[in-house]
Amino acid sequence: MNIVLLGPPGAGKGTQAKVLSKEYKIPHISTGDMLREAVKAGTEVGKLAKSYMDKGELVPDKVVVDITGERISQSDAKSGFLLDGFPRTDEQANELDLALDKTGKKIDIVLCFKTSPEVSIARLSGRRVCPKCGSNFHIENMPPKEKDLCDYCNGRLIQRNDDKYETVKRRLVVYENQTKSLIDYYQKKHILKEVSGNLEVNALFCEIKKLFVRERLA
Repeated sequence: MNIVLLGPPGAGKGTQAKVLSKEYKIPHISTGDMLREAVKAGTEVGKLAKSYMDKGELVPDKVVVDITGERISQSDAKSGFLLDGFPRTDEQANELDLALDKTGKKIDIVLCFKTSPEVSIARLSGRRVCPKCGSNFHIENMPPKEKDLCDYCNGRLIQRNDDKYETVKRRLVVYENQTKSLIDYYQKKHILKEVSGNLEVNALFCEIKKLFVRERLA
C-alpha cells in the first residue's frame, strides 16, 4: 500500500503517519528524512542534493524525486510506504508518477486531511518543543507535568517561530495556494480521498482503517 498524505500544517499528518506506519508495517518517509538519509549514505543523488543544501539553495524537484526513488526501493518499503511532505505541487506529483512507473509501482491512495483553520491554528500555536531532546508538548492537549519544563530532560520548553499565531495563519494561506493544483491532479486520477483532520487521533485512525477496507487496500 503506497500512500501520500496531504493536509495543512496542524492537520495531524505526522501523528497519523506514525500510527499507520506501525499498524501496516510500512515506513513513514518525509522529505527531510529522505534528504538526510541520502546525504548520510553518500549516494550520488545524495551528494548532488548536498551541493545545493550547502549553498543554502532549494534542492531541485528532479533531485528530490530521484532521492524518493532511492528511498522507496529499499527493502523496508517493499510492502508499501507513506509519503509525507512530498509531493507539494502537481509538477512534483507527475515526476513522482513517472519515476514510480519505471519501477512498476504507483500511488494507491492520497489521504487529504480536511482541517479547519481554527483547529490547525489551535494545534500549532499551542505546541511547545524542548530544544534539548526534541520532545513535543501542547499547552492544552498534552501539557508538561511542570509548566514550561520538559518531562524527560527538564529542558525549558519553547514556542518555535513558525508555530506563532500570525506565522501559522500565513503558512495556511501558502498551503492553500500551493496545493490547489496538486489536489486537482490526484482528483483526476480518482485516488484522492478526504478525511477529517479535525478528529481526535484514535477517531481519525478508525475512519482511515474503514476507508482502506472500502477501497480494498488493507
